[in-house]
Amino acid sequence: MSLINLFIAARSAIREWHQRQRAYGELMALDDRSLADIGIRREEIRAVVEGFHDEAHRAPAPVRDAALDPSRAWLAVGHR
Repeated sequence: MSLINLFIAARSAIREWHQRQRAYGELMALDDRSLADIGIRREEIRAVVEGFHDEAHRAPAPVRDAALDPSRAWLAVGHR
């Protein structure tokens, strides 16, 4: 029975490897703007595909719109 489990585990590992390779290729085919839209940088693709990407260690994204800047939140609530 353990020989059958070995074959099943090997087949599963090969299938997962193929899926990771395909995901890596598809992400590498995207341009930098598309990658930024989904929240990753080109140098992070391998870590994302392998499952080692840790969102907690990334720097926060820069605020692009001054209206969304937390330091200007008083503008949104009006004058008191």
